Amino acid sequence: MDKDLLKNITDTVSNWKTPEISNIGTVLSVEDGVVILDGCSDVQMAERLVCTGKGVSAMVLNLAEDTVGAVVLGDFSVIVEGDVFERTNEVMAVHVSDDVIGRTVDAVGEPIDGGVAFSKETKAMPVEKIAPGVMSRQSVSEPLQTGILAIDAMIPIGRGQRELIIGDRSIGKTAIAVDAIINQKHTDPKVICIYVAIGQKQSRVAQITEILRENDAMDYTIVVNAGASDSVAMQYLAPYSATAIGEYFLGQGKDVLIVYDDLTKHAWAYRQISLVLRRPPGREAYPGDIFYLHSRLLERSCRLNEENGGGSITSLPIVETQFGDVSAYIPTNIISITDGQIYLENDMFNSGFRPAIDAGNSVSRVGGAAQTKPMKKVSGQMRLELAQFKELEAFAQFGSSDLDERTRARIERGRRIREILKQKQYGPLPIHTQIALIMAINVGYLDEISMEGIADFKDKFVLYMQTSKNEDPKDSLDDFFTTYTGTPEFL
Repeated sequence: MDKDLLKNITDTVSNWKTPEISNIGTVLSVEDGVVILDGCSDVQMAERLVCTGKGVSAMVLNLAEDTVGAVVLGDFSVIVEGDVFERTNEVMAVHVSDDVIGRTVDAVGEPIDGGVAFSKETKAMPVEKIAPGVMSRQSVSEPLQTGILAIDAMIPIGRGQRELIIGDRSIGKTAIAVDAIINQKHTDPKVICIYVAIGQKQSRVAQITEILRENDAMDYTIVVNAGASDSVAMQYLAPYSATAIGEYFLGQGKDVLIVYDDLTKHAWAYRQISLVLRRPPGREAYPGDIFYLHSRLLERSCRLNEENGGGSITSLPIVETQFGDVSAYIPTNIISITDGQIYLENDMFNSGFRPAIDAGNSVSRVGGAAQTKPMKKVSGQMRLELAQFKELEAFAQFGSSDLDERTRARIERGRRIREILKQKQYGPLPIHTQIALIMAINVGYLDEISMEGIADFKDKFVLYMQTSKNEDPKDSLDDFFTTYTGTPEFL
């Protein structure tokens, strides 16, 4: 044999490299952002796939016997039958850094507000993660002030709590959550706030973002937007990505507030994906794991103990009801997951009582543990008197001429309590102002003011408290009331 030929064969064999075997999948069908793949036999749930040549990612959501179902994260219109997806051996994650604060991002954590690109020094946070165990947590005992008198006094929220905001459409659910975000500018250090818009109109999200910016709240807020024009895959992923962003700051020992607006639309998106994946429909066509959809999301909200950093994630999920029906499927599911609910009532909203919080149907399972000592001391009497008033209010509708003086006094006190609980939108009150207002009720100062003058008294007192240097609410109240009762408006 020729020596040169032998040398060539020897060199070729010695330099031979075993070809890399890649686990790929071919698109069999694509519908509404959901692709069915033939192949990808070794993939795992929630793994990120990449479409060869098109740069589009997808997340595995269904492992069938001979096919794999995945949701396309981005523009699915470019995907056609026959396209190839490759596995990345990476669980779907969002890449987070401190740069995300003050920005608007999409469901995969990419900026969509036209600002500068994020730095490359980011941390990958998995969108699906097992919630911290019981031994890693501590009890909820530190308040998260919303600035809304009715909530902070009667339905207190603690850091690490999950408090549901529930009610019909367009009666102020989002306004309560936005007020809570705006009020965090009074905290030190700042609570990191995340507003998640799921299936909302882009104009509405832009309006909320502008309100936050006008109130200097975007300095500590992140907006995660998966709008109505985005695919159902992005709407499905958005709350999980937002929670992953929150867990990035939780790992730094910081306190985080997440608003999910709203989980009803999130459930709709998941139902649509599940039906396309041919999962068996159950009640109201939702799949059987619809409860697990939200429980594994909200269980990640917690307050960690000091050994684990001491940070917290507080959740305010929002759920829309139809004609006040809280016994519907999705509302009952989420009520059973959360630690209480703030219930907004149609009749109260239409009668001008705003925020339309029904204290009778609202509850916080953390209760007084999430209140400061002064607030806990003064709010108990007010809640009792408001409950008594609601029982007696029905009798007053038939005329008060037959009522005794004590009953009439309770009704008048209750009307003044309800009037003082009215609050302007996007105007949260500091805690010391709230305590002073409740003390004005308890000591009987408001009994001397007519119903028509309550609003004027409150507005002027809030303005006085903004400029008063007296740190004692009782002294501030006494000083103001002495001055106010001498004004022409009072006389």
